[in-house]
Amino acid sequence: MTPNGTSEATYRPAGHRIDWVDYAKGICIVMVVMMHSVLGVEAAAGQTGFMHALVAFAKPFRMPDFFLISGLFLSVVIDRDWRTYLDRKVVHFAYFYLLWVTIQFGFKAPGLAAESSWAHVGYLYLESFIEPFGTLWFIYLLPVFFVVTKLTRRVAPLAIFAVAALLESAHVATGWTVIDEFCARYVYFFAGYWLAAWVFALSDRARGNPALAVVALMLWALINGVLVEFGYSERPLISLALGLAGASAIIVVGTLLAHMRWLDFLRYCGEHSIVVYLAFFLPMATTRTLLLKTGAIPDIGTVSLIVTVAGVAGAILIWRAALAAHANFLFERPVAFWIAPKKPAATLQAAE
Repeated sequence: MTPNGTSEATYRPAGHRIDWVDYAKGICIVMVVMMHSVLGVEAAAGQTGFMHALVAFAKPFRMPDFFLISGLFLSVVIDRDWRTYLDRKVVHFAYFYLLWVTIQFGFKAPGLAAESSWAHVGYLYLESFIEPFGTLWFIYLLPVFFVVTKLTRRVAPLAIFAVAALLESAHVATGWTVIDEFCARYVYFFAGYWLAAWVFALSDRARGNPALAVVALMLWALINGVLVEFGYSERPLISLALGLAGASAIIVVGTLLAHMRWLDFLRYCGEHSIVVYLAFFLPMATTRTLLLKTGAIPDIGTVSLIVTVAGVAGAILIWRAALAAHANFLFERPVAFWIAPKKPAATLQAAE
């Protein structure tokens, strides 16, 4: 049952995925890759391009929506015994974090050593166990959210939401990623868990009245764009409102796309969002370096767009190649790393 008493079966028939959820996740993961690609290209080139405006527009809701969707189906599993829960929600993500932080260090170590020393590289690797490394902080933080939510599930949800909202509005900046991002993002994860029935009702309304949904999206885009353009989007309370509104907007967009069966590649990316999240750094960095060093394309915006596409498509290709080479362990947790009985046909899912 969800926190408000609505059965999860209402949301998802057994053995079926929900199309608009995959679309929404696909939009989110593409925006994440876009952000890293664009900012990386611009930092390396020392100039900005037309893609910069898209990254700035998406900043208020890019990660809030990802976390909200990650909490959406938590009510289905939160009352499981601790052993099973920790296996699915902590060990699962810990395995991929440890594996992929090691892979990332393998590629980045020579450059890091050239800048300092191999001893410092070793220190940075050990530090990554308490200070998430690079793009992998999302994978690191999810288990923290899952554990905190289970530990506090008997506390009044409104009280938890209020505290989480205050933490987000405080814009905590200690310099430690786990602390700062927990304070900034937990409210959205908890909102996905607590307000799941409202989220699905919003999707149903958008599907039932697409014309009104489009009008609402246009109004939201205008308000979000103006607040970003004039520098108000990161102010206390406004950032929270834009995060929740933007997450709702992506849910509506995902619903409309699923209803029309448009841009199916977004749904596919959403189905494999964690695959993309884990592996995009390599094709992204390789393409960026190649294009900037050769100077084949002078326009920075175009370079950023190509790097974004390469990051998403390259990650999918790496995954397919890993499966073909029987290197499934890169994206599927081996049985040896399960601490509870493995359920049939278990797959790598971020939001379940």
